[in-house]
Amino acid sequence: MPTQQTSIFRRPAWVVFFALTAAIAWGWAYPLIKLGFGEFGIQPDMTGSKTLFAGIRFSMSGLIILSLAKATHRPFTVRKGSDWWYILLFALVNTTLHYAFFYFGLSHSEGARAAILNSMSVFLLVILACIFFESDRFTLGKAMGCVLGFAGIMALNLGSEASGKFTFLGDGMIILNALCSAVAGLLTRGLSKRVDVFVGTGYSLFLGGILLVIPGLALGGTLPHITWQGLLILLSLICISTWGFALYNKLLSCNPVGKIAIFNSLIPVVGAVTSCLCLGEPFYWKYVWAGTLAATGIYIINRGKK
Repeated sequence: MPTQQTSIFRRPAWVVFFALTAAIAWGWAYPLIKLGFGEFGIQPDMTGSKTLFAGIRFSMSGLIILSLAKATHRPFTVRKGSDWWYILLFALVNTTLHYAFFYFGLSHSEGARAAILNSMSVFLLVILACIFFESDRFTLGKAMGCVLGFAGIMALNLGSEASGKFTFLGDGMIILNALCSAVAGLLTRGLSKRVDVFVGTGYSLFLGGILLVIPGLALGGTLPHITWQGLLILLSLICISTWGFALYNKLLSCNPVGKIAIFNSLIPVVGAVTSCLCLGEPFYWKYVWAGTLAATGIYIINRGKK
């Protein structure tokens, strides 16, 4: 029987492979969501439909993870009855609020811009971890990294009005999404202490997805035009959630947070490039500057961590 030290999720080569594939997959979600809105005929003002679309994606992803956990005989036991409240809180922050803000913001913003702006979650996680965990000290390197990261975010608002400016429905929602992502990163540390992290991820996505489906239906949400292309895009997004969250949460439970978080610097790069290529969005050089500053900030924060 392999020891914890020889687990595949601790072996350097596999850690790199899993973290890279999760980050790249999440980067592709930006153009796919906007393409999905188009295929299903979901307009920016159709709040219920956007919520329903997100809810279907995550509840189905959660069911797949729970089914795989059952098939591989993972333990479903929750340590204490009161821990269900923690799991529900994690589902609410990690899935429901996180992606409600994300879907709303993305429908009012360019995919490339949203991808770079969302990198704020890494820097917020660093700051919050220093506040809430004694083991995470705020060092000069972390301070420099955060300054560079926020400089990259500010760089998005440079240039003419045609190249994009701050809007609450667009950028504001993405910032709230990034905040939820950072808080969820903190909560992930406690999830594995209460339930198997693979099972906990499934619960989070399923419960969080249901909490999106219900208000989506209550707001009159529908999928106006169902096409095979739209269903294929939805299936791709479900696979991205299943693969990305299952791997990422497991890696976080087996490795230092900083060691895994550095790979998230790829997400804004992949998201920006794929959005320009797949959506025909205009390319602005400030995307390069913003992405470079954000990636450099993340690297500095994690440099030298073991």
